Amino acid sequence: MDTKHEVKQVLTILKQHIPNPQTELNYQTPFQLMIAVILSAQCTDKRVNMVTPNLFEKFPDAQSLSKATFEEVFSIIKSISYPNNKSKHIIEAAKILMEKYEGKIPNTLEELTKIPGVGRKTANVLLSVLYKKPAMAVDTHVQRVVNRLGWVNTKNPLQTEKALLELIQPDDIPDAHHLIILHGRYTCKAKNPDCMNCPISIYCDEFHNKNPQFSSN
Repeated sequence: MDTKHEVKQVLTILKQHIPNPQTELNYQTPFQLMIAVILSAQCTDKRVNMVTPNLFEKFPDAQSLSKATFEEVFSIIKSISYPNNKSKHIIEAAKILMEKYEGKIPNTLEELTKIPGVGRKTANVLLSVLYKKPAMAVDTHVQRVVNRLGWVNTKNPLQTEKALLELIQPDDIPDAHHLIILHGRYTCKAKNPDCMNCPISIYCDEFHNKNPQFSSN
């Protein structure tokens, strides 16, 4: 079967099981999404969602956060991973947004990745979610799932991103990002993937390699 056709079928099936694919980070504005995504690096969305209500209550926008002290921010987000660096990054990010973009989130990869704390993955999330651009953010879930499926055979996120942009239709990419992440988070887990209850196992190379009895002759 043509890989692009298979990818389309898999995404269609996943959307039947996840009809409203979206980030599990809580936010109300584009600025709050940017801050939440920065905080989520090497940290669970669940943990980030525990600290952002207090953070956003005190600093709801770029203007207010740009005037915050390190101590104020650190005291709120200290329970997440790397709170020292992230406290510095989000304050500096807010300052740059105010100085260069009137508090708004820029809409290009080049501009976004110049903001402290915003790497390529974070930038792609923002471009996809906020601007519906065909930007494919690759995290550990995406990397694991698409390699297991056999869509790619890649070792690093940039290789995976480029391969997926070739395989997935541009209009499908914003949803595909979330569909694959959520599938990896709850079904195709790193340890003990729930293959027997997986709706797309028929398309999965790793499943067939481990369970040849399910493969067609």
